[in-house]
Amino acid sequence: MSSAAGHKPWGWLAAGRASRRLVLVVVFVALLLDNMLLTVVVPIVPTFLYTTEYKGINTSAAPAQAELAPPASRAPPFSFVFSYFDTTTVTISGSMSTVGLGNRTGSSPPAEPPTSSPPSASSCLEGEEFLAEENVRVGLLFASKALVQLVVNPAVGHLTNRIGYHIPMFIGFTIMFLSTLMFAFSGTYTLLFIARALQGIGSSFSSVAGLGMLASTYTDDLQRGSAMGIALGGLALGVLIGAPFGSVMYEFVGKSSPFLVLALLSLLDGALQLCILQPSKISPESSKGTPVSTLLQDPYILIAAGALCFSNMGVAMLEPTLPIWMMQTMCSPKWQLGMAFLPASISYLIGTNLFGILANKMGRWLCSLIGMAVVGISLLCVPLAKNISGLIGPNAGLGFAIGMVDSSMMPIMGYLVDLRHTSVYGNVYAIADVAFCMGFAIGPSTGGAVVRAVGFPWLMISIGVLNIAYAPLCWYLRSPPAKEEKIAILSQECPMQTKSYTTQKTLRDLPLGGSSDVEAEKVE
Repeated sequence: MSSAAGHKPWGWLAAGRASRRLVLVVVFVALLLDNMLLTVVVPIVPTFLYTTEYKGINTSAAPAQAELAPPASRAPPFSFVFSYFDTTTVTISGSMSTVGLGNRTGSSPPAEPPTSSPPSASSCLEGEEFLAEENVRVGLLFASKALVQLVVNPAVGHLTNRIGYHIPMFIGFTIMFLSTLMFAFSGTYTLLFIARALQGIGSSFSSVAGLGMLASTYTDDLQRGSAMGIALGGLALGVLIGAPFGSVMYEFVGKSSPFLVLALLSLLDGALQLCILQPSKISPESSKGTPVSTLLQDPYILIAAGALCFSNMGVAMLEPTLPIWMMQTMCSPKWQLGMAFLPASISYLIGTNLFGILANKMGRWLCSLIGMAVVGISLLCVPLAKNISGLIGPNAGLGFAIGMVDSSMMPIMGYLVDLRHTSVYGNVYAIADVAFCMGFAIGPSTGGAVVRAVGFPWLMISIGVLNIAYAPLCWYLRSPPAKEEKIAILSQECPMQTKSYTTQKTLRDLPLGGSSDVEAEKVE
Protein backbone atom coordinates (compact mmCIF):
# COMPACT_ATOMS: atom_id res chain seq x y z
CA MET A 1 0.00 0.00 0.00
CA SER A 2 2.85 2.34 0.74
CA SER A 3 4.20 1.93 -2.79
CA ALA A 4 0.78 2.63 -4.27
CA ALA A 5 0.35 5.70 -2.08
CA GLY A 6 3.74 6.97 -3.09
CA HIS A 7 2.99 6.33 -6.75
CA LYS A 8 -0.04 8.65 -6.90
CA PRO A 9 1.82 11.99 -6.54
CA TRP A 10 4.33 10.96 -9.20
CA GLY A 11 1.47 9.90 -11.48
CA TRP A 12 -0.16 13.29 -11.00
CA LEU A 13 3.16 14.94 -11.80
CA ALA A 14 3.57 12.89 -14.98
CA ALA A 15 0.03 13.80 -16.05
CA GLY A 16 0.79 17.45 -15.31
CA ARG A 17 3.88 17.41 -17.48
CA ALA A 18 1.75 16.14 -20.38
CA SER A 19 -0.88 18.86 -19.87
CA ARG A 20 -0.85 21.83 -22.23
CA ARG A 21 -2.68 23.95 -19.66
CA LEU A 22 0.09 23.60 -17.09
CA VAL A 23 2.62 24.68 -19.72
CA LEU A 24 0.44 27.75 -20.24
CA VAL A 25 0.40 28.35 -16.47
CA VAL A 26 4.22 28.23 -16.32
CA VAL A 27 4.56 30.76 -19.15
CA PHE A 28 1.83 32.95 -17.61
CA VAL A 29 3.63 33.09 -14.23
CA ALA A 30 7.04 33.73 -15.85
CA LEU A 31 5.71 36.67 -17.88
CA LEU A 32 3.81 37.95 -14.82
CA LEU A 33 6.92 38.14 -12.62
CA ASP A 34 9.11 39.49 -15.43
CA ASN A 35 6.77 42.40 -16.05
CA MET A 36 6.13 43.04 -12.37
CA LEU A 37 9.87 43.61 -12.01
CA LEU A 38 9.82 45.65 -15.23
CA THR A 39 7.28 48.15 -13.91
CA VAL A 40 7.80 48.05 -10.14
CA VAL A 41 10.87 50.25 -10.57
CA VAL A 42 8.99 52.91 -12.57
CA PRO A 43 7.73 54.94 -9.58
CA ILE A 44 10.67 54.01 -7.33
CA VAL A 45 13.76 54.98 -9.32
CA PRO A 46 12.94 58.66 -10.11
CA THR A 47 11.96 59.50 -6.52
CA PHE A 48 14.78 57.39 -5.03
CA LEU A 49 17.43 59.14 -7.12
CA TYR A 50 15.86 62.55 -6.40
CA THR A 51 15.83 61.84 -2.66
CA THR A 52 19.38 60.48 -2.45
CA GLU A 53 21.22 62.66 -4.96
CA TYR A 54 19.37 66.00 -4.91
CA LYS A 55 19.28 65.91 -1.11
CA GLY A 56 23.05 65.62 -1.14
CA ILE A 57 23.30 68.72 -3.31
CA ASN A 58 21.07 70.67 -0.91
CA THR A 59 22.97 69.62 2.21
CA SER A 60 26.27 70.71 0.63
CA ALA A 61 24.75 74.12 -0.13
CA ALA A 62 23.35 74.53 3.40
CA PRO A 63 26.58 75.80 5.07
CA ALA A 64 26.86 78.66 2.55
CA GLN A 65 23.35 79.81 3.44
CA ALA A 66 24.07 79.55 7.16
CA GLU A 67 27.00 82.00 6.85
CA LEU A 68 24.66 84.73 5.59
CA ALA A 69 22.50 84.58 8.74
CA PRO A 70 23.42 86.58 11.90
CA PRO A 71 25.63 84.67 14.37
CA ALA A 72 22.97 84.91 17.08
CA SER A 73 20.45 82.95 15.03
CA ARG A 74 21.62 79.39 14.94
CA ALA A 75 18.83 77.57 13.24
CA PRO A 76 18.62 73.79 13.16
CA PRO A 77 20.03 72.30 9.93
CA PHE A 78 16.60 71.23 8.63
CA SER A 79 14.71 74.48 9.26
CA PHE A 80 13.26 76.66 6.53
CA VAL A 81 12.96 80.45 6.57
CA PHE A 82 10.04 82.02 4.72
CA SER A 83 10.56 85.72 4.11
CA TYR A 84 8.58 87.84 1.67
CA PHE A 85 9.74 91.30 2.88
CA ASP A 86 13.02 92.52 4.33
CA THR A 87 11.48 93.68 7.62
CA THR A 88 9.12 90.77 8.24
CA THR A 89 9.47 88.87 11.48
CA VAL A 90 9.13 85.13 10.98
CA THR A 91 9.25 82.03 13.11
CA ILE A 92 11.91 79.44 12.31
CA SER A 93 10.52 75.93 12.51
CA GLY A 94 12.25 73.82 15.10
CA SER A 95 13.33 76.90 17.14
CA MET A 96 11.64 78.45 20.21
CA SER A 97 12.78 82.04 19.54
CA THR A 98 11.86 84.61 16.91
CA VAL A 99 14.50 86.34 14.86
CA GLY A 100 14.16 90.01 13.95
CA LEU A 101 15.50 91.05 10.60
CA GLY A 102 17.22 94.41 10.22
CA ASN A 103 17.35 96.53 13.41
CA ARG A 104 14.07 95.23 14.86
CA THR A 105 13.85 93.12 17.98
CA GLY A 106 11.93 89.95 18.55
CA SER A 107 9.64 91.50 21.21
CA SER A 108 6.67 91.94 18.88
CA PRO A 109 4.33 88.99 18.40
CA PRO A 110 5.49 86.69 15.62
CA ALA A 111 3.77 87.04 12.28
CA GLU A 112 1.34 84.36 11.24
CA PRO A 113 3.25 81.61 9.46
CA PRO A 114 2.58 81.32 5.73
CA THR A 115 0.04 78.87 4.45
CA SER A 116 1.00 75.53 2.97
CA SER A 117 0.43 76.64 -0.62
CA PRO A 118 3.64 78.63 -1.22
CA PRO A 119 5.98 75.94 0.14
CA SER A 120 4.25 73.22 -1.83
CA ALA A 121 4.48 75.25 -5.01
CA SER A 122 8.13 76.00 -4.44
CA SER A 123 8.91 72.38 -3.60
CA CYS A 124 7.10 71.32 -6.76
CA LEU A 125 9.41 73.43 -8.92
CA GLU A 126 12.52 72.90 -6.79
CA GLY A 127 15.42 71.35 -8.64
CA GLU A 128 13.97 71.85 -12.12
CA GLU A 129 17.40 71.57 -13.76
CA PHE A 130 18.15 68.42 -11.79
CA LEU A 131 14.82 66.89 -12.87
CA ALA A 132 15.54 67.73 -16.50
CA GLU A 133 18.88 65.95 -16.28
CA GLU A 134 17.30 63.08 -14.36
CA ASN A 135 14.90 62.50 -17.28
CA VAL A 136 17.87 61.43 -19.40
CA ARG A 137 19.54 59.30 -16.71
CA VAL A 138 16.35 57.50 -15.71
CA GLY A 139 15.50 56.92 -19.38
CA LEU A 140 18.89 55.31 -20.00
CA LEU A 141 18.50 53.13 -16.91
CA PHE A 142 15.09 51.89 -18.05
CA ALA A 143 16.36 51.37 -21.61
CA SER A 144 19.36 49.31 -20.49
CA LYS A 145 17.14 46.25 -19.96
CA ALA A 146 15.75 46.40 -23.49
CA LEU A 147 19.14 47.15 -25.05
CA VAL A 148 20.69 44.07 -23.44
CA GLN A 149 17.65 42.03 -24.46
CA LEU A 150 18.11 43.14 -28.07
CA VAL A 151 21.61 41.68 -28.11
CA VAL A 152 20.76 38.43 -26.30
CA ASN A 153 17.48 37.54 -28.06
CA PRO A 154 18.93 36.14 -31.34
CA ALA A 155 21.32 33.91 -29.40
CA VAL A 156 18.47 32.62 -27.22
CA GLY A 157 16.35 31.90 -30.30
CA HIS A 158 19.19 29.86 -31.80
CA LEU A 159 19.72 28.10 -28.46
CA THR A 160 16.07 27.01 -28.23
CA ASN A 161 16.32 25.42 -31.66
CA ARG A 162 19.27 23.33 -30.45
CA ILE A 163 18.29 22.30 -26.91
CA GLY A 164 14.56 23.05 -26.67
CA TYR A 165 12.65 25.51 -24.51
CA HIS A 166 12.78 24.04 -21.00
CA ILE A 167 16.39 24.74 -20.04
CA PRO A 168 16.36 28.36 -21.33
CA MET A 169 13.17 28.98 -19.31
CA PHE A 170 14.89 27.86 -16.12
CA ILE A 171 18.01 29.90 -16.91
CA GLY A 172 15.73 32.92 -17.26
CA PHE A 173 14.23 32.28 -13.82
CA THR A 174 17.68 32.04 -12.21
CA ILE A 175 18.91 35.31 -13.70
CA MET A 176 15.66 37.11 -12.84
CA PHE A 177 15.96 36.00 -9.22
CA LEU A 178 19.51 37.38 -8.96
CA SER A 179 18.44 40.65 -10.62
CA THR A 180 15.56 41.06 -8.17
CA LEU A 181 17.85 40.64 -5.16
CA MET A 182 20.31 43.14 -6.65
CA PHE A 183 17.52 45.71 -7.05
CA ALA A 184 16.56 45.22 -3.40
CA PHE A 185 20.03 46.05 -2.04
CA SER A 186 21.32 48.58 -4.61
CA GLY A 187 21.77 52.11 -3.33
CA THR A 188 23.48 53.86 -6.24
CA TYR A 189 22.64 54.64 -9.85
CA THR A 190 25.42 52.34 -11.12
CA LEU A 191 24.19 49.29 -9.21
CA LEU A 192 20.60 49.93 -10.27
CA PHE A 193 21.80 50.17 -13.89
CA ILE A 194 23.59 46.80 -13.62
CA ALA A 195 20.54 45.17 -12.02
CA ARG A 196 18.32 46.47 -14.82
CA ALA A 197 20.70 45.17 -17.50
CA LEU A 198 20.88 41.78 -15.77
CA GLN A 199 17.09 41.66 -15.83
CA GLY A 200 17.26 42.06 -19.61
CA ILE A 201 19.25 38.83 -19.95
CA GLY A 202 16.81 36.88 -17.80
CA SER A 203 13.80 38.36 -19.56
CA SER A 204 15.22 37.36 -22.94
CA PHE A 205 15.45 33.71 -21.91
CA SER A 206 11.97 33.70 -20.34
CA SER A 207 10.13 35.54 -23.13
CA VAL A 208 11.63 33.82 -26.18
CA ALA A 209 11.50 30.33 -24.67
CA GLY A 210 8.01 30.83 -23.19
CA LEU A 211 6.35 32.14 -26.36
CA GLY A 212 8.11 29.56 -28.51
CA MET A 213 6.97 26.79 -26.17
CA LEU A 214 3.37 27.94 -26.45
CA ALA A 215 3.53 28.14 -30.24
CA SER A 216 4.91 24.60 -30.49
CA THR A 217 2.41 23.24 -27.94
CA TYR A 218 -0.69 24.86 -29.48
CA THR A 219 -0.47 24.10 -33.19
CA ASP A 220 -4.08 25.01 -34.02
CA ASP A 221 -4.25 28.67 -35.06
CA LEU A 222 -7.40 29.49 -33.08
CA GLN A 223 -6.18 27.73 -29.92
CA ARG A 224 -2.78 29.36 -30.31
CA GLY A 225 -4.39 32.80 -30.45
CA SER A 226 -6.36 32.08 -27.27
CA ALA A 227 -3.27 30.73 -25.48
CA MET A 228 -1.22 33.76 -26.52
CA GLY A 229 -3.97 36.03 -25.25
CA ILE A 230 -3.93 34.30 -21.85
CA ALA A 231 -0.12 34.41 -21.66
CA LEU A 232 -0.12 38.09 -22.56
CA GLY A 233 -2.70 38.48 -19.83
CA GLY A 234 0.09 37.45 -17.44
CA LEU A 235 2.25 40.16 -18.96
CA ALA A 236 -0.61 42.63 -18.52
CA LEU A 237 -1.25 41.55 -14.94
CA GLY A 238 2.43 42.08 -14.14
CA VAL A 239 2.27 45.58 -15.59
CA LEU A 240 -1.00 46.14 -13.72
CA ILE A 241 0.36 45.15 -10.33
CA GLY A 242 3.94 46.35 -10.70
CA ALA A 243 3.77 50.15 -10.69
CA PRO A 244 1.03 50.60 -8.04
CA PHE A 245 2.55 47.86 -5.88
CA GLY A 246 5.99 49.46 -6.09
CA SER A 247 4.79 52.97 -5.31
CA VAL A 248 2.69 51.92 -2.28
CA MET A 249 5.37 49.62 -0.83
CA TYR A 250 8.09 52.25 -1.34
CA GLU A 251 5.98 54.95 0.29
CA PHE A 252 4.87 53.00 3.36
CA VAL A 253 7.39 50.14 3.85
CA GLY A 254 10.67 50.94 2.10
CA LYS A 255 12.63 50.57 -1.10
CA SER A 256 13.72 46.95 -0.65
CA SER A 257 10.31 45.55 0.32
CA PRO A 258 8.70 45.17 -3.15
CA PHE A 259 11.81 43.48 -4.56
CA LEU A 260 12.04 41.01 -1.67
CA VAL A 261 8.41 40.02 -2.24
CA LEU A 262 9.15 39.50 -5.95
CA ALA A 263 12.21 37.40 -5.08
CA LEU A 264 10.02 35.11 -2.96
CA LEU A 265 7.49 34.76 -5.79
CA SER A 266 10.36 33.98 -8.19
CA LEU A 267 11.41 31.07 -5.98
CA LEU A 268 7.89 29.66 -6.23
CA ASP A 269 8.05 30.03 -10.02
CA GLY A 270 11.34 28.14 -10.05
CA ALA A 271 9.80 25.30 -8.06
CA LEU A 272 6.89 25.17 -10.52
CA GLN A 273 9.25 24.96 -13.47
CA LEU A 274 11.24 22.15 -11.83
CA CYS A 275 8.04 20.13 -11.37
CA ILE A 276 6.43 20.74 -14.76
CA LEU A 277 9.15 21.42 -17.34
CA GLN A 278 12.04 19.14 -16.27
CA PRO A 279 14.71 21.74 -17.16
CA SER A 280 17.48 19.11 -17.23
CA LYS A 281 15.90 17.50 -20.29
CA ILE A 282 17.31 18.44 -23.70
CA SER A 283 14.66 18.29 -26.45
CA PRO A 284 15.86 19.89 -29.69
CA GLU A 285 13.46 20.67 -32.51
CA SER A 286 12.91 17.83 -35.01
CA SER A 287 13.49 20.11 -38.00
CA LYS A 288 15.91 22.96 -38.55
CA GLY A 289 14.36 26.38 -38.06
CA THR A 290 14.48 29.19 -40.60
CA PRO A 291 17.50 31.45 -39.91
CA VAL A 292 16.86 34.86 -38.38
CA SER A 293 18.43 36.55 -41.40
CA THR A 294 15.89 34.90 -43.71
CA LEU A 295 12.97 35.82 -41.45
CA LEU A 296 14.13 39.43 -41.36
CA GLN A 297 13.87 39.56 -45.15
CA ASP A 298 10.17 38.68 -44.99
CA PRO A 299 8.25 41.98 -45.36
CA TYR A 300 5.17 40.62 -43.58
CA ILE A 301 7.17 39.66 -40.49
CA LEU A 302 8.79 43.11 -40.55
CA ILE A 303 5.39 44.83 -40.67
CA ALA A 304 4.15 42.77 -37.72
CA ALA A 305 7.36 43.47 -35.79
CA GLY A 306 7.07 47.19 -36.54
CA ALA A 307 3.53 47.27 -35.16
CA LEU A 308 4.77 45.69 -31.92
CA CYS A 309 7.67 48.12 -31.70
CA PHE A 310 5.88 51.42 -32.31
CA SER A 311 2.75 50.63 -30.28
CA ASN A 312 4.82 49.73 -27.21
CA MET A 313 7.22 52.63 -27.73
CA GLY A 314 4.54 55.05 -26.56
CA VAL A 315 4.13 53.51 -23.11
CA ALA A 316 7.89 52.99 -22.94
CA MET A 317 8.39 56.73 -23.35
CA LEU A 318 5.81 57.40 -20.64
CA GLU A 319 7.54 55.24 -18.03
CA PRO A 320 10.54 57.51 -17.30
CA THR A 321 9.03 60.85 -18.32
CA LEU A 322 5.45 60.81 -16.96
CA PRO A 323 6.41 60.50 -13.24
CA ILE A 324 8.88 63.40 -13.52
CA TRP A 325 6.37 65.49 -15.50
CA MET A 326 3.80 64.82 -12.76
CA MET A 327 6.32 65.90 -10.11
CA GLN A 328 6.95 69.14 -11.98
CA THR A 329 3.43 70.11 -13.05
CA MET A 330 1.06 68.35 -10.63
CA CYS A 331 3.21 68.21 -7.46
CA SER A 332 2.15 64.55 -7.18
CA PRO A 333 3.10 62.48 -4.10
CA LYS A 334 5.02 59.25 -4.49
CA TRP A 335 2.03 56.92 -4.43
CA GLN A 336 0.34 58.74 -7.33
CA LEU A 337 3.35 58.24 -9.62
CA GLY A 338 2.63 54.52 -9.84
CA MET A 339 -1.16 54.79 -9.67
CA ALA A 340 -1.12 56.90 -12.85
CA PHE A 341 -0.30 53.71 -14.81
CA LEU A 342 -3.14 51.72 -13.21
CA PRO A 343 -5.81 52.54 -15.87
CA ALA A 344 -3.44 51.52 -18.68
CA SER A 345 -2.64 48.24 -16.94
CA ILE A 346 -6.27 47.32 -16.24
CA SER A 347 -7.37 48.09 -19.78
CA TYR A 348 -4.38 46.18 -21.22
CA LEU A 349 -5.41 43.14 -19.19
CA ILE A 350 -8.94 43.42 -20.56
CA GLY A 351 -7.77 44.04 -24.13
CA THR A 352 -5.39 41.07 -24.36
CA ASN A 353 -7.94 38.58 -23.02
CA LEU A 354 -10.84 39.98 -25.04
CA PHE A 355 -9.06 40.22 -28.38
CA GLY A 356 -7.12 36.97 -27.99
CA ILE A 357 -10.34 35.33 -29.26
CA LEU A 358 -12.18 38.23 -30.89
CA ALA A 359 -9.26 39.25 -33.15
CA ASN A 360 -9.42 35.91 -34.96
CA LYS A 361 -13.06 36.59 -35.87
CA MET A 362 -12.79 40.23 -36.91
CA GLY A 363 -9.39 39.84 -38.57
CA ARG A 364 -6.13 40.32 -36.73
CA TRP A 365 -4.90 42.85 -39.28
CA LEU A 366 -7.97 45.04 -38.68
CA CYS A 367 -7.64 44.69 -34.91
CA SER A 368 -4.01 45.84 -35.11
CA LEU A 369 -4.82 48.74 -37.43
CA ILE A 370 -7.53 50.08 -35.10
CA GLY A 371 -5.30 49.49 -32.07
CA MET A 372 -2.40 51.54 -33.44
CA ALA A 373 -4.73 54.41 -34.36
CA VAL A 374 -6.17 54.46 -30.83
CA VAL A 375 -2.64 54.36 -29.38
CA GLY A 376 -1.77 57.51 -31.31
CA ILE A 377 -4.94 59.35 -30.28
CA SER A 378 -4.46 58.43 -26.61
CA LEU A 379 -0.88 59.67 -26.60
CA LEU A 380 -1.99 62.99 -28.09
CA CYS A 381 -4.42 63.42 -25.17
CA VAL A 382 -1.92 62.74 -22.36
CA PRO A 383 -0.41 66.28 -22.19
CA LEU A 384 -3.91 67.77 -21.85
CA ALA A 385 -4.25 66.36 -18.30
CA LYS A 386 -4.05 68.89 -15.46
CA ASN A 387 -4.16 66.35 -12.61
CA ILE A 388 -4.06 62.60 -12.08
CA SER A 389 -7.78 62.30 -12.87
CA GLY A 390 -7.14 63.72 -16.32
CA LEU A 391 -4.73 60.86 -17.05
CA ILE A 392 -7.33 58.12 -16.53
CA GLY A 393 -8.95 58.35 -19.97
CA PRO A 394 -5.79 58.61 -22.13
CA ASN A 395 -3.95 55.91 -20.19
CA ALA A 396 -6.94 53.56 -20.28
CA GLY A 397 -7.28 54.00 -24.04
CA LEU A 398 -3.54 53.48 -24.46
CA GLY A 399 -3.50 50.21 -22.52
CA PHE A 400 -6.59 48.82 -24.26
CA ALA A 401 -5.19 49.63 -27.71
CA ILE A 402 -1.78 48.10 -26.99
CA GLY A 403 -3.61 44.98 -25.81
CA MET A 404 -5.36 44.86 -29.18
CA VAL A 405 -2.06 45.07 -31.05
CA ASP A 406 -0.11 42.59 -28.90
CA SER A 407 -2.83 39.93 -28.82
CA SER A 408 -3.11 40.15 -32.63
CA MET A 409 0.55 40.38 -33.65
CA MET A 410 1.92 37.55 -31.48
CA PRO A 411 -0.29 34.86 -33.10
CA ILE A 412 0.33 36.39 -36.54
CA MET A 413 4.08 35.90 -36.07
CA GLY A 414 3.56 32.18 -35.49
CA TYR A 415 1.07 31.96 -38.35
CA LEU A 416 3.47 33.65 -40.79
CA VAL A 417 6.14 31.09 -39.96
CA ASP A 418 3.66 28.27 -40.54
CA LEU A 419 2.52 29.83 -43.80
CA ARG A 420 5.80 30.96 -45.31
CA HIS A 421 8.67 29.21 -43.48
CA THR A 422 9.55 26.17 -41.37
CA SER A 423 7.27 25.69 -38.36
CA VAL A 424 9.97 26.23 -35.73
CA TYR A 425 9.19 29.22 -33.55
CA GLY A 426 12.25 30.15 -31.50
CA ASN A 427 13.69 32.56 -34.05
CA VAL A 428 10.45 34.31 -34.98
CA TYR A 429 9.57 34.98 -31.35
CA ALA A 430 13.10 36.19 -30.81
CA ILE A 431 12.33 38.74 -33.55
CA ALA A 432 9.00 39.58 -31.89
CA ASP A 433 10.75 40.12 -28.56
CA VAL A 434 13.45 42.19 -30.29
CA ALA A 435 10.72 44.42 -31.74
CA PHE A 436 9.10 44.73 -28.32
CA CYS A 437 12.48 45.55 -26.77
CA MET A 438 13.36 48.09 -29.45
CA GLY A 439 10.30 50.04 -28.37
CA PHE A 440 11.41 49.87 -24.76
CA ALA A 441 15.00 50.72 -25.69
CA ILE A 442 14.43 53.61 -28.09
CA GLY A 443 11.52 55.00 -26.08
CA PRO A 444 13.16 55.66 -22.69
CA SER A 445 16.63 56.43 -24.04
CA THR A 446 15.42 59.10 -26.48
CA GLY A 447 12.35 60.22 -24.53
CA GLY A 448 14.33 61.92 -21.77
CA ALA A 449 16.51 63.79 -24.27
CA VAL A 450 13.47 64.90 -26.31
CA VAL A 451 11.71 66.13 -23.17
CA ARG A 452 14.80 68.12 -22.23
CA ALA A 453 15.01 69.63 -25.72
CA VAL A 454 11.38 70.38 -26.67
CA GLY A 455 9.26 69.40 -23.68
CA PHE A 456 6.96 66.54 -22.67
CA PRO A 457 3.92 67.59 -24.78
CA TRP A 458 5.90 67.55 -28.04
CA LEU A 459 7.27 64.10 -27.18
CA MET A 460 3.73 62.75 -26.89
CA ILE A 461 2.67 64.46 -30.13
CA SER A 462 5.57 63.00 -32.10
CA ILE A 463 5.09 59.38 -30.99
CA GLY A 464 1.31 59.67 -31.32
CA VAL A 465 1.52 60.88 -34.92
CA LEU A 466 4.03 58.11 -35.68
CA ASN A 467 1.59 55.41 -34.52
CA ILE A 468 -1.28 56.89 -36.54
CA ALA A 469 0.91 57.06 -39.65
CA TYR A 470 2.08 53.43 -39.27
CA ALA A 471 -1.40 51.96 -38.70
CA PRO A 472 -2.39 51.61 -42.43
CA LEU A 473 0.54 49.23 -43.02
CA CYS A 474 -1.34 46.57 -41.05
CA TRP A 475 -3.65 46.27 -44.08
CA TYR A 476 -0.91 44.27 -45.84
CA LEU A 477 -1.33 41.50 -43.24
CA ARG A 478 -4.91 40.95 -44.43
CA SER A 479 -4.03 38.01 -46.73
CA PRO A 480 -0.30 37.21 -46.73
CA PRO A 481 0.61 34.83 -49.57
CA ALA A 482 2.15 31.44 -48.83
CA LYS A 483 5.50 30.40 -50.24
CA GLU A 484 5.16 27.92 -53.11
CA GLU A 485 6.81 25.07 -51.26
CA LYS A 486 4.43 25.54 -48.30
CA ILE A 487 1.14 25.53 -50.24
CA ALA A 488 1.02 21.77 -50.77
CA ILE A 489 1.89 21.18 -47.10
CA LEU A 490 -0.82 23.56 -45.91
CA SER A 491 -3.46 22.09 -48.24
CA GLN A 492 -2.70 18.48 -47.25
CA GLU A 493 -1.62 18.65 -43.59
CA CYS A 494 -3.14 21.88 -42.26
CA PRO A 495 -6.26 22.77 -44.28
CA MET A 496 -7.66 24.74 -41.28
CA GLN A 497 -4.95 27.34 -41.64
CA THR A 498 -6.64 28.76 -44.74
CA LYS A 499 -9.64 29.79 -42.63
CA SER A 500 -7.84 32.69 -41.01
CA TYR A 501 -6.46 34.32 -44.13
CA THR A 502 -7.58 33.91 -47.73
CA THR A 503 -4.99 32.21 -49.91
CA GLN A 504 -7.40 30.82 -52.51
CA LYS A 505 -5.99 32.85 -55.38
CA THR A 506 -2.55 31.44 -54.83
CA LEU A 507 -3.94 27.94 -54.79
CA ARG A 508 -5.74 28.41 -58.11
CA ASP A 509 -2.61 29.59 -59.87
CA LEU A 510 -0.73 26.34 -59.23
CA PRO A 511 -1.05 23.20 -61.36
CA LEU A 512 -3.06 20.75 -59.29
CA GLY A 513 -3.05 17.01 -59.59
CA GLY A 514 -6.09 14.81 -59.60
CA SER A 515 -5.95 14.26 -55.84
CA SER A 516 -5.86 17.99 -55.23
CA ASP A 517 -8.93 18.91 -57.32
CA VAL A 518 -11.27 17.84 -54.55
CA GLU A 519 -9.41 20.00 -52.05
CA ALA A 520 -9.49 22.98 -54.40
CA GLU A 521 -13.27 22.62 -54.81
CA LYS A 522 -13.68 22.53 -51.03
CA VAL A 523 -11.70 25.72 -50.68
CA GLU A 524 -13.80 27.45 -53.34
